[in-house]
Amino acid sequence: MDDFFNRLFHLQPSLLATVTHDVLHLIVAILIVAVGWWISNRIAQLFANMLVLSHADPTLAPMLAGIAAWAVRVIAIVASLSEVGIATASVLAALGAAGLAIGLALQGTLQNIAAGIMLLLLRPFRAGDVIEGSGAAAGIVREVGLFTTRIERGDGNDVFVPNSQIWSNPVINYSSGGTQRVDVTIDLARRDQVDTAIAELKKMVADEPRVLAGTTLAPTVAVESYPSKGGARLRIAAWVRNADAAYAADDLRAHARNALASADLAVAGTPTLREDSEMDAALSHS
Repeated sequence: MDDFFNRLFHLQPSLLATVTHDVLHLIVAILIVAVGWWISNRIAQLFANMLVLSHADPTLAPMLAGIAAWAVRVIAIVASLSEVGIATASVLAALGAAGLAIGLALQGTLQNIAAGIMLLLLRPFRAGDVIEGSGAAAGIVREVGLFTTRIERGDGNDVFVPNSQIWSNPVINYSSGGTQRVDVTIDLARRDQVDTAIAELKKMVADEPRVLAGTTLAPTVAVESYPSKGGARLRIAAWVRNADAAYAADDLRAHARNALASADLAVAGTPTLREDSEMDAALSHS
């Protein structure tokens, strides 16, 4: 066996040198990819920090940081291929020839990237806006990425919606005009009091200083549903300024309950003024 290896290396004295040369190039190629990946992450982070310090639109930061990171990564991958002796021109030519098949296979992904770029260029909404549409869950826009848009719903959960789904469907931006709609539900105990309750609530909403009026932003009071256990659920939909949105819902709910109680209308879980007086009288006699 020793004889065999001695003859092999004697006949091919450059074998060890060739193997060592190839292994070294492979190690260098791996290092190029690893270092390039690390540098891309650092550049993306630096890019995001610079955009924050420059007070740029926060919607742009994730997309631009992602583009910068992937640009560096592509350069690192091409450099590593060259290091191991693969002709990058041939690889690019092969990819170009197979471009149609790759495009069809990645059609959905490419659509999301193109839609994300269009969303950033045309700006139908920004980070922090409240949107709703057939292609997007209702909530607050937190981030527009390369592939998806992150939306925070009213229950605090995040929804990741593909960019193409948002781009190809109508979207309502409640924050574009500096206003926001507030929805408040009131559970009425008796169905035969619905008409009277709606009339009282309309009077109450008309007197609310935070609620905006007008043809487009007119508040509405309507029946949302009739629960199987009885009664009716009424919905108040009112438009307020963004600065008032945090407090308007609680105020409307409290004022609506007080208005209905003052009109002797039974709200589920809340006694009317007559019931309060009867309870106080019973307690005083006892």
